[in-house]
Amino acid sequence: MKGFDNKYKDFPDFILKITKQIWEGKDVESIGEFYTDDIPVRSPFGITYGNKPVIEATYKTLIEFPNRQLLGEDVIWNGNDDDGYHSSHRILSKGTHLGDGFYGKPTGKEIYYRVIADCACKENQVYDEWIVRDQGAMVRQIGYSPKEFAQIMIDKEGGIKKAYKLFDKSEVKPSNYHQKDIETNSVGDRYSKIIQKVFEPEYNFSDYSRASSIYWPGNKLGHGREDVSKLWNSLKDIFSDINFSIEHIGYLNEPNKNPRVSIRWFLEGIHSNDSKEFGKKSNSKLFIMGINHVELDDDGVIREWVLFDEVAIWKQILMNKEN
Repeated sequence: MKGFDNKYKDFPDFILKITKQIWEGKDVESIGEFYTDDIPVRSPFGITYGNKPVIEATYKTLIEFPNRQLLGEDVIWNGNDDDGYHSSHRILSKGTHLGDGFYGKPTGKEIYYRVIADCACKENQVYDEWIVRDQGAMVRQIGYSPKEFAQIMIDKEGGIKKAYKLFDKSEVKPSNYHQKDIETNSVGDRYSKIIQKVFEPEYNFSDYSRASSIYWPGNKLGHGREDVSKLWNSLKDIFSDINFSIEHIGYLNEPNKNPRVSIRWFLEGIHSNDSKEFGKKSNSKLFIMGINHVELDDDGVIREWVLFDEVAIWKQILMNKEN
């Protein structure tokens, strides 16, 4: 690969090895080598610029979870030497809450949760990143509900009027990474049409295999079309005036493996219905950034990993109480 160290056998190997070097090897300063000086890093909680905030955040996380492991479940990638590469890296993260920090006083609890990071790379560096963490799973295992932890965040930031603004579409700045057109009838095109149908009112999930599995925020796991339907409906039924948009599609066909797709998406709507997951309706506008990974076969979707941040949603609901 042009410009990459020859110790990496291919692009997924680069992504997996630098992640392990930084976190499990505790070579935090190497972020300055692997991340560009002006990289935008976007999460549901906002956007930072440059590798220094990434270094600072990594040190803080390792204080809280010094034995943290980042187990790479999959890297769905595309690209070439001339245009650069794009990866969607799904991670199962595990560790023990042993230090004081963002998640409060140490509890000694062992936790696990998923993260998906979309990275654009060229010549041995990451220059653009989108990242979504299952904070709902994290805080529940530590001892908070997503609503409780969102309120703690707001209080620490000085209350509703001073709390930090979350990421939304207005935060999307032009990137040096530009996705190429998706081939018609490709597996990426196929899943993009399925996920858009999910948000249609009468969709029956017939594009999912009878034996499909779904991995949902909060470390929830469902099996079969009925579970898939219940979980997706638990999100979309809180909204009216839904606007769902696909921001990026990546897909991969490899020998002897099921085709895989990654999709990064935005969801906007009015929080107009009560629900168990997100409480009483607030009638406020909510914005969600999500990333999905999926495997398909001839019968349709067989495995789907859906990731969005429940704490970020609750923070929006609570911050809109006085608006």
